[in-house]
Amino acid sequence: MSKGGVSKGGQGGRGNKPGSHRKGAAVGSGGNSKRRLEGKGPTPPASARKGHPQARKAAAAAKRGAEVKPTTGSRGTAPAKARGSKPNPDAPETIFGRNVVVEALRTKVPATALYVALGVDNDERMAEAISVAGKAGISILEMSRAQMDKMTGGMMHQGIALQVPAYVYEHPDELLHRALASDSPLVVALDGVTDPRNLGAVVRSAAAFGAQGVLTPERRSAGMTAAAWRTSAGAAARLRVARCTNLTRTLTAYKQAGLFVVGLDAAGSVSLDDLEVATDPLVLVVGSEGEGLSRLVAQACDLRLSIPMSGATESLNAGIAAAVTLAEIARRRRVSAG
Repeated sequence: MSKGGVSKGGQGGRGNKPGSHRKGAAVGSGGNSKRRLEGKGPTPPASARKGHPQARKAAAAAKRGAEVKPTTGSRGTAPAKARGSKPNPDAPETIFGRNVVVEALRTKVPATALYVALGVDNDERMAEAISVAGKAGISILEMSRAQMDKMTGGMMHQGIALQVPAYVYEHPDELLHRALASDSPLVVALDGVTDPRNLGAVVRSAAAFGAQGVLTPERRSAGMTAAAWRTSAGAAARLRVARCTNLTRTLTAYKQAGLFVVGLDAAGSVSLDDLEVATDPLVLVVGSEGEGLSRLVAQACDLRLSIPMSGATESLNAGIAAAVTLAEIARRRRVSAG
């Protein structure tokens, strides 16, 4: 024992023999060291740790999954889990329910297979679905109810489901080339429109009023799902939809090619009644109902256009706003041509 009664390497002579290597908390620590060693339990997985790249990926995947939930109640579109563990907007889509499937077939939504559950009760809707699918050359396949339950994620399918392949988008350059080859170039671009029904409505209006196509960005935008096809009422089979990686950059390229970019904006300085450039080669940009045009897209526009309305607090969704504006552009072009 060293001088002063302190053992070599220890903190005091009490209970410690010379040369002892006893484990545990040191005398006088009050157990604090032991509590510090206990930690906070097992390390959570990477996807549950705030700020970790895997956690950000998991949050993004969850958000994408929420965006593809059915909008028609408890039936209509298979949940993300039924289509794969990782939601993919470009993957084939399965829609189900007799009314939904019949409506999709009536509006010529492209489909690869019609699934019918064995032993299902037949009615007029079922008979029509089978008849229309057969005439369209769509494969008609039978499966057990258990198999259909699994395919639709256990949701109410009424014994019928339709598989819709992923939409093949046109390249923005191809859309530009086709527009420039037209006598009256007109393209509709969407910025932040996330409802596929609005996309379908815009496609329908664009086809009705002489546009050559619709341009959408890859991010923050609805895709050409079965819901978009149904809302377009068959126009999606005639009018092409192009998709770009960066809408601002694509609009700039369209401007350089000779198209005038007009953005719909509630606070726009030019009224639709005064749109003198309606007869020029145009790109009409429509923003979301809630946020309107994004900052960079708004800056890329040559002018911002407002729709005059009697109610100061009224607002129009993207589909209706596009239809009103396209109708006025078409009217002005008819007058100019006459």
